[in-house]
Amino acid sequence: MGTQQEGYFESPERMHSPDVKRNKSDTSDKASGISTPSLYDEALPESQPVPDSSETPPDGGAQAWLQVLSGFLLYFNSWGMVTAFGVFQIFYSSTFIPASSNSNISWIGTMQGFLLAFGSIFAGCVLDRGHPRRLIICGGFFVVFGLMMTSLCRTYWQLMLAQGICIGIGAGQLFIVAVAVLPGWFAKRRAIATGLAATGSSLGGVVYPIVFHELEPRIGFGWTLRVLGFIALATCLISVACSKQRTLPPPRPKVVDFTGFREPLFARFALVSFVGALSLYVPFFYIVEFTKSRGNVSDELVSYMLPILSASSILGRTLPALAADKFGCLKVLTFTTAVSAILAFCWTTVHREASIVIWSILYGAFSGAFVSLQTPTVAAITPEMRLIGGRMGMNNFCFALGVLVGNPIAGAIGEESDHWLGVQVFCGVSLVVSTVLIAVTWYFKERAGTKK
Repeated sequence: MGTQQEGYFESPERMHSPDVKRNKSDTSDKASGISTPSLYDEALPESQPVPDSSETPPDGGAQAWLQVLSGFLLYFNSWGMVTAFGVFQIFYSSTFIPASSNSNISWIGTMQGFLLAFGSIFAGCVLDRGHPRRLIICGGFFVVFGLMMTSLCRTYWQLMLAQGICIGIGAGQLFIVAVAVLPGWFAKRRAIATGLAATGSSLGGVVYPIVFHELEPRIGFGWTLRVLGFIALATCLISVACSKQRTLPPPRPKVVDFTGFREPLFARFALVSFVGALSLYVPFFYIVEFTKSRGNVSDELVSYMLPILSASSILGRTLPALAADKFGCLKVLTFTTAVSAILAFCWTTVHREASIVIWSILYGAFSGAFVSLQTPTVAAITPEMRLIGGRMGMNNFCFALGVLVGNPIAGAIGEESDHWLGVQVFCGVSLVVSTVLIAVTWYFKERAGTKK
């Protein structure tokens, strides 16, 4: 192989050199066509290093595990923000903007999650050009700026613009780097590496609510949000320092590409992502309010229910990932989603303090796999790894649609029926359908003889 240089982009001569081998051992696909914006599109000087292009991912080593650390912190500041929205949901509805309905308030967090997933379509194509650090810098700016602007907000629409839209746009750029860089560094250990990185979203769902709960009564809403902004800034800087893309970018990636939907396996799993996302985050958005509505739970426990739920999902992002590396992602995902569906229906019988805590731990543990196994599953059912960014972006688009409508639907159901039964049944039915679709995808994958 030719001599490696410092940077993320190659000279045209090297891109077509017979000495360069592109990574074909992994999986993900995405064709592309229109050039991306010049912010991400300029070639770097030849004196900078190109990504490693050896055929087999190293499956370990200091540089590979640094990508896990980077992905962990990127999850922390992307899905960790969305997971933590439950603490804002109850604060806004009870104190900050009490005139707004639960359904309307949930649109702020829902918009954040939607733009996170939807924006990764475009960010994925930028990543396919070999610019992970530029995405982290740009995405980190939007997240930190959004938190700082949220600290100045006083009305619903100001919160929607700053917390919902601005943070959502930035989080989407961070998230695609977290999910798309790791598969180039891991093959046999891909699921566990992705699972470890995905625990960052669980930690974000623990840290951000606790910091908000502890600081808001002491220093006020504005300065509490600024502290959160400084936390996000520090962690994003670490990610910038660690991130490195290993696989070479394709010669001419497109800005957006939906050709993956022509592949039956990918199309089925994209439908799984949409249906599962309808209800996956409903408990995370409403667990604090649900616990408070029981009336027999201490205020201290109410404020810590979201961190408990988020912390328990760490188990769901790691243990199923270990099993997936041995038994296959779709098999493990079918089991964990089925258990999540059962737990969603069991939610209807939860009323007392102890049962709420136990249920939250179990639901967090099993539902966490739906997030951590997304990346290795998409990688397992697509033919080429070098376009993983775009393929993950398409899957995230479907996930985004589910997030966009699921939580507001749950909020509207709860307000219409004036109790929680409708919300719980909606959550359970969505997860049952998702389980069936995963099983169907698994069946057709096995029948087609697709390699795990």
